[in-house]
Amino acid sequence: MDARQQRGLEIAAMMKIEKNGNAWIVPSQSLKGRYAVTLNGNGFHCSCPDHETRQIKCKHAFAVEFVMRRETVTDGENMVVTETAAVRLTYSQNWPAYNAAQVSEKEAFLKLLRDLCANIPNPPQTRGRPRLAMSDMIFAAAFKVYSTSSARRFMTDLRDAGGKGLIARAPHYNSVFRCLESETATPIIRDLVLRSALPLKAVETDFAIDSTGFTSTQLVGLWQQAKYGAKKARREHDWVKVHAVCGVKTNVVTAVEVTERNTQDAPYFKPLIEQTTEHFNVARVLGDKAYSSHANLELAVSKGAEPFIPFKSYAVGTSKSETWNKLFGFFLLHRDEFLKVYHKRSNVESTFSAIKRVFGDSVRSKGRTAQINEVLLKVLAHNIRCLIHAMFELGISPSLLGDAA
Repeated sequence: MDARQQRGLEIAAMMKIEKNGNAWIVPSQSLKGRYAVTLNGNGFHCSCPDHETRQIKCKHAFAVEFVMRRETVTDGENMVVTETAAVRLTYSQNWPAYNAAQVSEKEAFLKLLRDLCANIPNPPQTRGRPRLAMSDMIFAAAFKVYSTSSARRFMTDLRDAGGKGLIARAPHYNSVFRCLESETATPIIRDLVLRSALPLKAVETDFAIDSTGFTSTQLVGLWQQAKYGAKKARREHDWVKVHAVCGVKTNVVTAVEVTERNTQDAPYFKPLIEQTTEHFNVARVLGDKAYSSHANLELAVSKGAEPFIPFKSYAVGTSKSETWNKLFGFFLLHRDEFLKVYHKRSNVESTFSAIKRVFGDSVRSKGRTAQINEVLLKVLAHNIRCLIHAMFELGISPSLLGDAA
């Protein structure tokens, strides 16, 4: 059973699939939409991008097949149809290593976070009362995001960290707020994200790129007021967009940018891939059609990486770019070989899912700078968790992590 069959079996076992006329309505695994699967003379057809790109049976088609697997037996004049129920799919897990990582996670998290923050320089100060150390403030803000508690309820944990000597003294919760609102903290946190990924540079060679959104708790703007009038107007939630590159084996994030919600994906391919290739040995770059452009493909090749980015339906192989034409020909003539690698791209979606599942899919902060810093701290906390699991599951020594930090 290949990966698509496995995912299809999982969808069939865990999600509700309904029949609407001649089509089966199948939810996406991310629960962000639904797709229509129909059966015709050429086999299954699905409205999902995966089927459109590959023209092969997708996981949604396999899900329908598992839900309504029909076995027809003819005994004279009668036709007997039986339906085979879907089976819940399970995956093997290294439970001793997983349990050890989970049991030790918080203690290891605080130690690694302290080591990462230890060398953060303090900004110059000419007057006023002595400020709290920037290393302690970043530690407190990151620990607060990791705890998923409000700043006020988090103060008990922060005082406990101060008592253990992880910070010089526990700051007031208003000081934590000010740290999140500081533009000075943004490049520092982004650098910590990179440094937290470096211990895994010997493990990761394939990298996936994508974007996702984090909802704000604030309500902004009027929606469709001009079209439907004041009676139909409503306020909607704002959100920020996260562009990230992650390793497909450990799901560690190697480069990240946080932007306004309506920014396009393709322009962020260059800065994120350049940052990743500067510190990691990148063999392959995996991305969806949003990153399909001459400039992006040529950049990946110039960095010594193979780009596995599918082409849009209207793409042609007669461009002025030789790189584009060569990769387009490979995509058409060696589709199976392309797809064997491209399926790893789904790991970036798993990374976003893990961050949101553990640390929440929304931001508490009100100001835009604070929202950006809060999301970056979520990514930092996720990376440290990846390091901890790598220590137990891959045998990476804590000394190596300390040296990288």
